[in-house]
Amino acid sequence: MKISTKGRYAIKLMLDLATYHNGEPVSLKDIATRQGISEKYLEHIVSTLSKSGLVKSMRGSHGGYMLTGAPQNYTVRQILNAVEGNISPVDCVGSTGVQCDRRGTCVSVRIWQKLYDAMNDVLEGITLSDLIDWQNEMIADQYVI
Repeated sequence: MKISTKGRYAIKLMLDLATYHNGEPVSLKDIATRQGISEKYLEHIVSTLSKSGLVKSMRGSHGGYMLTGAPQNYTVRQILNAVEGNISPVDCVGSTGVQCDRRGTCVSVRIWQKLYDAMNDVLEGITLSDLIDWQNEMIADQYVI
């Protein structure tokens, strides 16, 4: 299983909104410049995040996008589920798992269920606040007098 570019960029977009909000909406143009991502592609991603209620748009000359809540209230799992849908290693496990007629006799389904559970535990345990902290640590580690 591989997280798509859309999922990775959604995390970057949300982290940028959390980092640069200072009470004002953040423009997609600014995010695109800072993150090195096409503004057009970000428009598609932010539309999905907006429909999921994770971000809100503000119109006008000083318009842009803002988080709808505090960074500590957003998990990486929540963001990825909004843009990727169910994140599962195989079709027969997860919230939208397909019922397989061999499930009762399939030993490997236990592997996929454990992997699904572990992935979701990790993704649910990391918030945007954690990412901000990690980002700040990386910046501090690069600062040399």
